[in-house]
Amino acid sequence: MALSAGTRRTVACLLVGLGALLLVAAIMIPTYTVSRLAKTPLDLEITTVATNVPGAPSEVLDSKSLTSPTGAAKVDTNVPLFSQRFLTVEDPSDASEMTIQAGQTLRRTDKQGDTGLLTALVDRVTIDRKNGMPVDAVDGGPNGSIAATVDKKGAAVMEPVQHTGLQYRFPIGTDKKTYPYFDVNVRKTFDINFVEETEINDMKVYHFQQTIPVTDLSTVVNSPTNKLALPAEKWGVDGGDTPITMTRFYTNTRDVWVEPKTGTVIKGGEQIHQFYARDAAKPEVTVLNAHLVFDENTIESQISVAKTNIDKLSLYGRTLPIVFGILGAIALIAGLVIGLLGGNGNGGTPVRRVSPAAGGPAPGGPAPGATFPSNPPQGRVDHFADAPTQQIDISKTQQIDMDKNP
Repeated sequence: MALSAGTRRTVACLLVGLGALLLVAAIMIPTYTVSRLAKTPLDLEITTVATNVPGAPSEVLDSKSLTSPTGAAKVDTNVPLFSQRFLTVEDPSDASEMTIQAGQTLRRTDKQGDTGLLTALVDRVTIDRKNGMPVDAVDGGPNGSIAATVDKKGAAVMEPVQHTGLQYRFPIGTDKKTYPYFDVNVRKTFDINFVEETEINDMKVYHFQQTIPVTDLSTVVNSPTNKLALPAEKWGVDGGDTPITMTRFYTNTRDVWVEPKTGTVIKGGEQIHQFYARDAAKPEVTVLNAHLVFDENTIESQISVAKTNIDKLSLYGRTLPIVFGILGAIALIAGLVIGLLGGNGNGGTPVRRVSPAAGGPAPGGPAPGATFPSNPPQGRVDHFADAPTQQIDISKTQQIDMDKNP
């Protein structure tokens, strides 16, 4: 059934309005919504595990050998290591900032309990949710803290520390460039450089690498183990019982593989070397020498986190704008077409008009087949000629004709 002109106009206006609304939404979603979604989520709770790289050296100082009454310090080889980091989001956190707390431990799995624990620390820092960089504290003090020692009761001692580089997240939309990266062991920032674009389990990642120069740890943390005075024979050097003071040094080569759209760290690895020496350039007693890399379960878990965030960004940044744009264009065009075709006021059906010169009846004239009197009464001819659009009562005309020609 054909729609009336009024109904067509209403439908046309609704379609044009809907089309315009959808087109505006297609433009606004990627510029407004995505900017709100492109942030590190606040519900992060991530556990990462790193283990020895097969075939790489794995050497650990036996701490008991340093305190034993006899014998030189002993360094164990081929030690199975297990590094774990548990990361959570804490208060204060809001729409633009988040506080991350990470507890890290390194254990040797060939020994049980506390005897197997090599290092432990808790790191806390507030970062920007978009670029991953630490933000300044409101009170102007340090923007984070690190606990690497415990008190007499065994509780962690949190020391205020100013953080100045990336750590656990890279920026949303990571670039192929050099970034500042914070090292919790020396509590300083060093450059981490872009190396290459590659793939891990079919996911595109950017590989970055950082080198930490040899650093005297006694200048970083005031711990008795960072500078020791022991007999020369205990250090395994000449001198007998003569006390010799050695300092603990640290260096590291860190590799990080990042999913660039979300800034998620897919894989991480460290080549750690800690040693005692009298000269930083001449290591004498190894404390730790190992190459640790995320295990496969951690890599797959990080890939899953990245994919979830990529899908969310893609939905609002690409899929919905395209769908809304197509539907908006269709609705707008349909509304314009219906409005134009329905503009003649005749339900959308064109009127066929024939001019008298073409031999057809004049507009509003009698229907085809109508008969007229051959000799119309006086006055009626003028009437027909002067008023061609006047409706004619055919029944009366036929009656006149019959009266004149019985």
